[in-house]
Amino acid sequence: MVTMDELYTQFDGVFFEKTRLSIVTLLNQDEKLAFTALKGRLGLSDGALYTHLEKLIRGNYVQKERVLTPGGAETRYRLTSYGHETFRGYVDFLGRLLETDR
Repeated sequence: MVTMDELYTQFDGVFFEKTRLSIVTLLNQDEKLAFTALKGRLGLSDGALYTHLEKLIRGNYVQKERVLTPGGAETRYRLTSYGHETFRGYVDFLGRLLETDR
C-alpha cells in the first residue's frame, strides 16, 4: 500500500504545488506554451504566473525561450528532460496509488 508520506516525500515542494503542477501538466500536454496562453488557461495574474514559472525554471523543470513572431517578441515555455521525467514519475506514482486502492 502506498502511504501519504511517499506522496509528499517523493516530489519536492517546487514541483508538488498545485499551480506549478498545473503548469507542468499543461506543458506536458502541449510541449510549448506562450506566457499569454498559460495565463489564459490558468486564470493567473502576470505576477503570479511569472513567480511560479521562475520557481520551476530554478528547479530545472521548465525552460523559457524568447521568439520573434509577426506580432512581436513572445516568451514560450517547455518542460526540460528533468521536468518530463519527474512528471512521468508522478503519473506512475498515481497509477500505483490507484492500483492499490482497488
